[in-house]
Amino acid sequence: MNFPWFEFAGLMLAFAINAVIPGADFAMVLRQSIAQDRRAALFTSAGIATSILVHGSYTLLGVGVIVGQSLLLFNILKWAGAAYLVWLAIAALRSPPPTPPVIGDESEARRSDWAAFGLGFLTNLLNPKAVLFFLALFTTLVSAHTGGDIKVFYVLCMSMMLFAWFALVSIFFTTASVRQGFFRLGRWFNRVTGITFILLAIRVAVAQQH
Repeated sequence: MNFPWFEFAGLMLAFAINAVIPGADFAMVLRQSIAQDRRAALFTSAGIATSILVHGSYTLLGVGVIVGQSLLLFNILKWAGAAYLVWLAIAALRSPPPTPPVIGDESEARRSDWAAFGLGFLTNLLNPKAVLFFLALFTTLVSAHTGGDIKVFYVLCMSMMLFAWFALVSIFFTTASVRQGFFRLGRWFNRVTGITFILLAIRVAVAQQH
């Protein structure tokens, strides 16, 4: 069977447009880039990209349809996501002004890597809009006749694309001149990011099934 290049291109384009629209993932990578460092931001980006594999897997297995049609499951995911964003907002508002990070020992770095990865993973995983987005993508843009192996390839490409995008975001916001500009904001950076997470939590909380 020939590879469905036209279908693949349409799917990747739709996913790319959604990926670059600022949301919770972008806000998290930005905060990690300024409050932590490039390494933390890249591990956060990897967590977000890994979460895409989870969304893609349950969508291909048909679980996404169940969540998308079940009001109870959707609301559980919605309120868990909103609560997580509120927790991130409180943590941001209570944090000291961002300063250049102090290099610690190797074991501490490894723990920080896993913590950064987990932040990105949960930020994307607990977004109920991601469930509906993946369901809509594969329902409208992927043919029912497309093979399972090709669909898995689609999901892998989405994950790699998302990591590449947020890796670029991480690199940009961890350049010295950009970071210094954010450092000069002091506590205002924490206030703005905290308020941003609260607004994102509200947006998640009012999300409706379609």
